Amino acid sequence: MVRIVGGGLAGCEAAWQVASAGVPVTLYEMRPVRGTAVHKTDRLAELVCSNSFRGDKLDNAVGLLKEEMRRLGSLVMRAAEASRVPAGAALAVDREVFSNAITTAISTHPLISVVREEVTTLPASSAGEPLIVATGPLTSDALSADITRLVGGDHLYFYDAISPIVLAESIDRSRVFRQSRWDRSISGREGREGHEGREGQVGQVGLAGPGVACGVDDGQGDYLNCPFTQEEYERFYEALIHAESATVHDFDKERFFEGCLPIEVMAHRGVDTLRFGPMKPVGLTDPRTGRTPYAAVQLRQDNLAADHFSLVGFQTQLKWGEQARVLRLIPGLEQAEFVRYGMVHRNTYVNGPTVLTETWQLKQHPTIFFAGQMSGVEGYVESAASGLLAGLNAAALAQGRPTSAPPRTTAIGALAFYASHANPAHYEPSNITFGIMEPLAKPPRGKGDRKVAMSNRALDALAAWLRERAA
Repeated sequence: MVRIVGGGLAGCEAAWQVASAGVPVTLYEMRPVRGTAVHKTDRLAELVCSNSFRGDKLDNAVGLLKEEMRRLGSLVMRAAEASRVPAGAALAVDREVFSNAITTAISTHPLISVVREEVTTLPASSAGEPLIVATGPLTSDALSADITRLVGGDHLYFYDAISPIVLAESIDRSRVFRQSRWDRSISGREGREGHEGREGQVGQVGLAGPGVACGVDDGQGDYLNCPFTQEEYERFYEALIHAESATVHDFDKERFFEGCLPIEVMAHRGVDTLRFGPMKPVGLTDPRTGRTPYAAVQLRQDNLAADHFSLVGFQTQLKWGEQARVLRLIPGLEQAEFVRYGMVHRNTYVNGPTVLTETWQLKQHPTIFFAGQMSGVEGYVESAASGLLAGLNAAALAQGRPTSAPPRTTAIGALAFYASHANPAHYEPSNITFGIMEPLAKPPRGKGDRKVAMSNRALDALAAWLRERAA
C-alpha cells in the first residue's frame, strides 16, 4: 500500500499512477474538514490560480512535458483534455469540469481510498508502504513543522499571487477585440502519436473524450484583448504604482517567485516593464486601427459557459477596493463586475537539492517521496509531473522493484534532475524550460528547429526508458 498526503494535482496524479500499477492507495485530503485561504470547494485538484496549463505544442518545453505525461498515462492530462476551453495555442480548462473529473476518477477507483481528515504529523512509512507528501503550497503550520523536523532547516517559502476574474457580460465589447497572439491556435494535434490509443480508457473513469471545447481558432481568436493608447497606459500605470497593497504576514520577509510577480511589483521596476511583460502588445492588431496597440491586457475564457474571463498574468496583492478602482481603468473593463479579486498566499516548499533525489525520494528517508510545489517545482503541469514520477516510483518500491527517473534529455527527467541537483544556496522553484534539459550534441541553427529537435529526442528517450523499465 502507498499513503499519499494531499489531494491536489500532484497527489491525485500520484494516486492514479500507484493504483494503475495495481497497488492500493490511501489518499488524505483535509478539505472540507479544514479549509484554506484560497480554496473554495471540497473537490480534489481544485485550481486556485490560473485556469491555464500553458503552451500545448512541442516548440515549447511545457508542451513537451505535457506530451510526455500523456504517454505516461497521466490522469491530469486526460482531465484537462476533457475540460478544455479555447485559449489559442495554450491548454486552458474549465476549473469546475476539470476538478469534478479528477474527483470522480479518484473517488471511484477500486484501489483508491480517500480519507477526509487533516494530517498534522507524517504517517509512518516503510519499503512495503511508502509515503508521498504532496500537501502543496498551503501546507498547514502543524504539518510544516513536522516536515521541517524531518528535512531540517532548509524548509523555505515564497509568496504567490492569483489573478482577478471578471463577469463576461460586464465587459464592454465595443472597446475590446478577439484575437489570439500571432493568430496561434491548437488547430492540429502535433506530437500526439501514441496518445490516441489510450482514449478508450478515458470513458472508464467518467471523463469525456478528447476535443471537448478544443482550442481551435475560428478565425476570430480565443482571447479578448483590451488595447491601450499611450495616454491610457500612462494613466493606468500611475494609478497602479500608487495603489495600496493588502498586508501580507511576514511582509518584511516577503519573497515572490520571479515567474509569478504581482503586477504592481513589476510596475515598480519601471514604466515599460508591464509593456514587455503581461501587457505586451506584440502579435496583436487592433482591427479598428489596423495597428499594434501601445499596450494590451488579454482576457482568457475561464469556464466552458464563457461567462467568466480571467486577466492573463494579472496576479496582484492590491486591496480589493483598489483592484476595482485601478483595473476599471483598463479599456473595456470600466464597468467590470469582479467574480474574484486577486490575492496573495504563501507557498511552502523544501530546498530540493539538499534533501531530494531525482526519483523524488528523500535522501535520508528513501521510503518517503515529495511531490508537487512542496517539492520545489512551480506550475500546475510541473506539479502533476512530479506526482506522476513519484507515484510510479512509490509503486515500484512497494512492489520490490527498483526506482528510476527518465534521463535528463526528457522534460520530466530534467525537472527531476533540477529539483535534486541545482545549487542549493540559490534554489528557487522552477518551471520546465529547455534550458534545464541536457543540450543537443549537434543543435540545428534555427531556434525553433532546436526546440523541435530537443522534443523529438526527448520523446525517443522517454520511449527507451519505458522499455527498460518494463524489461
